[in-house]
Amino acid sequence: MVWGLAFVAQSAAADNIGSFTFNAARCVLAAAFLFVIMLIRRGSRLISKKKKPANAGENKKLLLGGALCGAALFAGMNLQQFGIAAYPPEAAASGRAGFLTATYVIMIPIVQRITGKKLSLPVILSVIGCIAGMYLLCMNGGFGGIYLGDILELGCAAGFTCYILVVDHFSGLDGIAVSCIQFVVCGIMCAICMLIFEKPDFNALTEAWLPIAYAGIISSGTGYTLQIIGQKYAEPAVASIIMSLESVFAAAAGWLILGEALSPRELAGCALVFAAVLCSQIKAPAKQAD
Repeated sequence: MVWGLAFVAQSAAADNIGSFTFNAARCVLAAAFLFVIMLIRRGSRLISKKKKPANAGENKKLLLGGALCGAALFAGMNLQQFGIAAYPPEAAASGRAGFLTATYVIMIPIVQRITGKKLSLPVILSVIGCIAGMYLLCMNGGFGGIYLGDILELGCAAGFTCYILVVDHFSGLDGIAVSCIQFVVCGIMCAICMLIFEKPDFNALTEAWLPIAYAGIISSGTGYTLQIIGQKYAEPAVASIIMSLESVFAAAAGWLILGEALSPRELAGCALVFAAVLCSQIKAPAKQAD
């Protein structure tokens, strides 16, 4: 939900500051926000005398997991933003980007199948229904040719596929700590690229403080952290289907807040994605023992 509502904030900031600058600012703010949360949590543990002794092995895993998550997030986040900017004026940039980004819903089961993971029939049907719904919701004008932005958005989907799978691999660790580290890593990478490729303007940053605050604290610090914690209880294919509801919430927010009309086709797309999420929660019947 918070990712869907973040579209307005990201679009507003993109009009004034560069992609690397915006992402660096949001990552730094997210890391600071999560660091404060960690300090508060540590203080509460000290008061209740529930503090656990430090474990060197676990700290190494936290650093490795956070670094890998941050690198994958850097790729997905920036490829998405640059893909949107690369579309020509005649292309439906937001719709195409939204649909192509959501193809991680297909990529994740493919990777899992290649690596020997068996998928249940409800999950397979959910993937098909989700992609069909996303097409109806996002692609009103069809494809109509391939743009550079399409290639960048597919790269973005691959980046988020890696991100979701890496999060799954390290899902047993402290989710808040992993998230804080990932934003430090991603923020440093964005800041380096910002200094090389962009000319950051402090005045532009201060003018965009509200979009940066929402993207940093709510979309990043809260949304991505909830994803990491939530993936402890959901396999990657199911998690990706649930997270694709981002586009449905974005469309609903545009309808309710901005007064944007939803066509019957778009409403059908929303319904299909929602049905896919419900279908993904159906448990396959267990095999009877002989």
